[in-house]
Amino acid sequence: MLRITGGKVYDPAHGVNGVVKDICILDGKIVADVPAGARIINASSMFIFPGGVDIHTHVAGAALNFARALTPENQRAAAKFLHTADTRLGIGGATPTTFATGYLYAGMGYTTVVEAAVPVLSAKHTHEELRDTPIVDKACCLLMANNELVMDLLEKGEYERAKDVTAWMISAAKVYGVKAVNPGGVAAWKWGKNANHMHEAVSGYNKVTPGTIVSNLARICDELKLPHPMHLHCNNLGIPGNVSTTLETMKMLEGNRAHMAHLQFHSYGGDDWHNMRSESVHIADYFNAHPNLTCDAGAVLFGNAVTITADGPWQHLLYQLTGRKWGNLDVENETGCGIVPYTYKGSNLVNAVQWAVGLELLLLIDDPWRIFLTTDHPNGACFWRYPEIIHMLMNADFRMEQVRKLPEAALSRIFLDEIDREYSLYEVAILTSAGPARALGMKQKGHLGIGADADIAIYNEKADGELLFRYPRYVIKGGELAVEEGDIKSTRDGHEFVVQPHYNPDIEGYLREKFEEQYTMSFDNYPVDAERVHGMQMADCSYQKTP
Repeated sequence: MLRITGGKVYDPAHGVNGVVKDICILDGKIVADVPAGARIINASSMFIFPGGVDIHTHVAGAALNFARALTPENQRAAAKFLHTADTRLGIGGATPTTFATGYLYAGMGYTTVVEAAVPVLSAKHTHEELRDTPIVDKACCLLMANNELVMDLLEKGEYERAKDVTAWMISAAKVYGVKAVNPGGVAAWKWGKNANHMHEAVSGYNKVTPGTIVSNLARICDELKLPHPMHLHCNNLGIPGNVSTTLETMKMLEGNRAHMAHLQFHSYGGDDWHNMRSESVHIADYFNAHPNLTCDAGAVLFGNAVTITADGPWQHLLYQLTGRKWGNLDVENETGCGIVPYTYKGSNLVNAVQWAVGLELLLLIDDPWRIFLTTDHPNGACFWRYPEIIHMLMNADFRMEQVRKLPEAALSRIFLDEIDREYSLYEVAILTSAGPARALGMKQKGHLGIGADADIAIYNEKADGELLFRYPRYVIKGGELAVEEGDIKSTRDGHEFVVQPHYNPDIEGYLREKFEEQYTMSFDNYPVDAERVHGMQMADCSYQKTP
């Protein structure tokens, strides 16, 4: 039992904006009251948020291990977490190890994270790593936009069977939603090609185009009633001029929900690297007018990063552009992966534009319920740098100081110096918690109402700058005090959320035949057993499309 008293509460899901009120906790849930004798936390001179929810990050699975192995120099330089009575060994840095990931997220007030890209073939390993990531609750999105079994069915016009295969794959992998990465482009990469145009057939197909994949997967996710819509990494990520592809893709999604992942990387004008410019205004204008869409920022910060994505063609291009180390692999009939270490430099014109675009989108998209704070960790920056971004969103003067440090040539290609909006604490609570929880359909997360999971972050009101959100005074996870004054107090494992959409059971006979023909793994060994998903909680597939 626990009572938090005296703090200013920010609970946007219930319209509570800095009201001093008590929060009561019993059996891991928020309740109306607790009996006398409950522990009391005096939160005077502090403010209270729902625990943070990261809607798009990369923290577990084969790709992360690939990246750690490819960058031993990062591991040597990273902060070390030493074994104590309450913690285990871990390494921070650009790609933190599993234990450190849980500690670092909880240490800045985040209590739920979504691993955004999991192939079914390596899902077992991903769940093992998530089991090893303490404190935070987890969920995964399944890579499906280059699944050749689904693409083959779309080629034949067998939409219903493609929907059944998608639903079966979701159930087999024990995941929460569907991720689409460079639709058609990763399959084309196995032919040494890409998919740059939305209406051109993907290599190896006659009828299937990136547009075909995008529109059908969005429809499938809605018809399966998944709580979270299709999670989309558009074609032509990172390329000057990709704004046209992004806008065209958004238009294809009218009539269905979609979450636009790391939108910063898809908002560029120009036709080469020498004249690349921000197109955040055009993207924001379209986005603001279309409430079927949500997005996360994918913001960039200057410094070291590691790019990790299923978008193999982009990673090979980045390797050619930088000369840095590069790794690439294919995942049989499902997807691929590429790794390239990268350093964003304030003196680099392209990097300066990227840095500005992420902030511009966060400031120009007017509804904080539909855009969320991410860096596409570890692609744009490490997740533990989120407080730096929040500080720039809340303080226009500080933001302008950073703009003045950019190369002079960058100023004519961005809009950030024209924007004076500042986020309030209420809006930050939406951006980091209430908004992403709603977009994920996690009804027990992101708010402080009766019955919510008791995931709470309490911050010192008088802290300055980025320190305001870097070091919460207390973090409560599932009703237990997890962090106090920067010290880990409890490392109890979190839950993992999954969905199980309906599908025609006859699809298993069809898939068994395909596995015998096309896969190295047998059909019976392919699905993830439920016992491998620690603390599994089944979410309802209950989305209802509004007329």
